[in-house]
Amino acid sequence: MEAVERAAECGLSPAQLARTYQFVEASVASGQIPGAALLVARHGIPLPAFAVGRLRPQDPNPAIRPDTIFLVASVTKPVTATAAMLLVERGQLLLDDPVCAIIPEFGAHGKERVRVRHLLTHTSGLPDMLPDNLELRRRHAPLSEFVRRICELELDFPSGTDIQYQSCGIAMLGAIVERITDTPLPEFLRREIFEPLGMNDTSLGLGHLPPERIAHVHLEPEMEGTDWGWNTPYWWNFAAPWGGMFTTVGDMFKFCQMFLNGGMLNGIRILSPATVAAMTRDQTSGNPVIPATARYRQAWGLGWGLAWRRQPASGWSYFGDLTSPGTYGHGGATGTVVWVDPVRAQICILFTTEPTAIRSGWLGRCSNLVAAAAL
Repeated sequence: MEAVERAAECGLSPAQLARTYQFVEASVASGQIPGAALLVARHGIPLPAFAVGRLRPQDPNPAIRPDTIFLVASVTKPVTATAAMLLVERGQLLLDDPVCAIIPEFGAHGKERVRVRHLLTHTSGLPDMLPDNLELRRRHAPLSEFVRRICELELDFPSGTDIQYQSCGIAMLGAIVERITDTPLPEFLRREIFEPLGMNDTSLGLGHLPPERIAHVHLEPEMEGTDWGWNTPYWWNFAAPWGGMFTTVGDMFKFCQMFLNGGMLNGIRILSPATVAAMTRDQTSGNPVIPATARYRQAWGLGWGLAWRRQPASGWSYFGDLTSPGTYGHGGATGTVVWVDPVRAQICILFTTEPTAIRSGWLGRCSNLVAAAAL
């Protein structure tokens, strides 16, 4: 296998990398994972992507390929955060701007003190999903209705006083980008991030991407047979700022390598080094107002999760146990994870089509195999 043969070029153990690929292949062969693609890189050198399994869980053909496009769910969040941070470094936005100063209708029911910073660090007090999330999806509500409903919510706690993972906050972040730039978020991301980085197989929402190349997610019972689930035209075109991005392992490597390079890739600068440093620095652990139990369980940069503190109450961690302090990344509910270890200059892009891969610990075990390959 070419990737194993080239592993030593970038300081990775060929034997450990082979063990990693065998783990993924065996998981697909046993039926634990319908399909997966994995790209490992170190010192800026990406190895050829490893791909195995089926494009559609119930169909033996066609096979997943290295260029297969995945719905990556919440791996979208740091990308939306990057759009907002572009506005920060361009002087169009401050982290401590009240959200209602940009979106006045948001400033109701005690949300007047929510800042942009709170949206980026999961400290806004907003819930993860709307209480009527499923009902809205069942009737194919547009994203604008989701945003309107978020503006009507009350907070679960005063902003800045606790940490609660919140897709609703990232939805508002996307709305802020659109309001300031007068540009739809998918178009802003395409113009400012995807095209400059050469991420030609990436889009928020299906966009220009060919449907026949998209890996279908193995649906859990509540989504089976619906017309609003992960594999439906409704969701493919919804373009959720918190979870609607489609991409390949190769394209996502470019995004992560840009961060590892301090905001630049192939001579093209996307972010300033100062912005990258702020996004990947611990922004929550030093806040004495947040309860210690919350601060010790998880830590957030601006859009990125920090692996060394990512230990939810359930005990699983999609980053595994062996990444270095300072590692940042994100996981997605469709069975995806990306992480960047700046100490080892190592990147892992791991996409599956199995939602249970997160809570079963499968992503964490595979992450350990990848991390252990660094020599």
